[in-house]
Amino acid sequence: MSGRILIVDDEPNMRTILRGILAREGHEITEAEDGQRAIEKLRETGGDVHVIVTDLKMPNVDGMQLLEHVVEHYPGREVLMITAHGTVDTAVEAMKVGAFDFVTKPFDAAELRGMIAKALAQARGEMDAVEEIAQAEGREDTSFGMIGRSSSMQKVFDILRKVTDSPSTVLITGESGTGKELVASALHNHSARSGKPFIRLNCAAIPPTLIESELFGHEKGSFTGAISSKPGRFELANRGTLFLDEVGEIPPEMQVKLLRVLQESSFERIGGIETMEVDVRLVAATNRDLAVEVEEGRFREDLYYRLNVVPIHLPPLRERPDDIPLLLVEMLQRYNERLGRSIQGLSPEANLAFGSYAWPGNVRELENVLERLVLFSEGDEITLDLLPDEMKSGASSAPGVAAMARLDRGLTGRISMKELVKETTAQVERKLIVQALEQTNGNVTRASQLLMISRKSLQNKMKEFNLRDEE
Repeated sequence: MSGRILIVDDEPNMRTILRGILAREGHEITEAEDGQRAIEKLRETGGDVHVIVTDLKMPNVDGMQLLEHVVEHYPGREVLMITAHGTVDTAVEAMKVGAFDFVTKPFDAAELRGMIAKALAQARGEMDAVEEIAQAEGREDTSFGMIGRSSSMQKVFDILRKVTDSPSTVLITGESGTGKELVASALHNHSARSGKPFIRLNCAAIPPTLIESELFGHEKGSFTGAISSKPGRFELANRGTLFLDEVGEIPPEMQVKLLRVLQESSFERIGGIETMEVDVRLVAATNRDLAVEVEEGRFREDLYYRLNVVPIHLPPLRERPDDIPLLLVEMLQRYNERLGRSIQGLSPEANLAFGSYAWPGNVRELENVLERLVLFSEGDEITLDLLPDEMKSGASSAPGVAAMARLDRGLTGRISMKELVKETTAQVERKLIVQALEQTNGNVTRASQLLMISRKSLQNKMKEFNLRDEE
């Protein structure tokens, strides 16, 4: 997986070495000779990079100052620090500020490539995440930096208000792209630990053989490739919050060790003999159903109950269509600024298509689609013909779309109120049936029970709305 990487080092030879290692992986490389020039390049490009690889000691603006600037002004970009052996403690402090990781000189090329791959995976997830959409905390329809006036999101906000300042472990569940990391950030930023480290680890991005080292750290020489001692994420998160994303990916043998840390608040580094005591608030997230994983023997039951002290479920976007217009406003403003465009909005037909589409990729998919539309739109309005085929087909097949579009443009006397109400009612009926079939995996009998109508009535409606294939 290639990405855009900014290399920052005052030594030309080191920049050449780093470029040679990373360019062979297909990455797009830019360079800066110090932190000040790096800040200027970020400003010139609007922060259009995924990962920043920077030396710690540099003239003018050093690596730590650059890191603080990136954390404040370019959230979602990952910073990898390169340091000499004598400044490892400073590098650890950098991770507490927000650096992704650090590597000590002389470094192993394979180790560096592995770190870049992990940082790139993390950066792509963050830059697509919901927090880039909603920075307007305090607005009428936002809470904790998130957007949502729907009842399902209001329930999430209610839970957050009650537990943000609690030390209890939280398990966030939901489909990919629903904003689980945003909730984890809110739990930390609105707690008494907000001034302490917020450390993240995507368990799915770590090879099973390295997960123990990532969590608990290791001593020099404890295994092949351990060329220096390194703290783990629990150690770095001491007195703060540790966010374990995709916790369901942790292998069974590591689940036992994770359970022990949660129970005893202590651990040892790999190859070490010193027991370290930590005060860490753990927040975990997964898109899996861990209860099912427990039943099928892939996840420890005792660990599941230890994680699931406070459960927070994020609803998929298709279950909160009222929030889509709010998200679109925030996204449109952001992409207009980033891409230098002046799109004023969406046509009524395009708005209806956005509202009726199922959004399997949730908010992240919504964001990606809108960015593409803003980029390719030639007028000041996004119209239905610009939308992807899967969105247009869903919109055109939904009864009532034309009626709602006519209503948005104003009544003209060419259609009666009775006809307009009939078409709009049909649209609502179709949408409810589609949702019921999705929730029951296409089981018509269960869907009819959910809708509280007879199976025969549901079948007739499905035939009327051309949903027989979906059955």
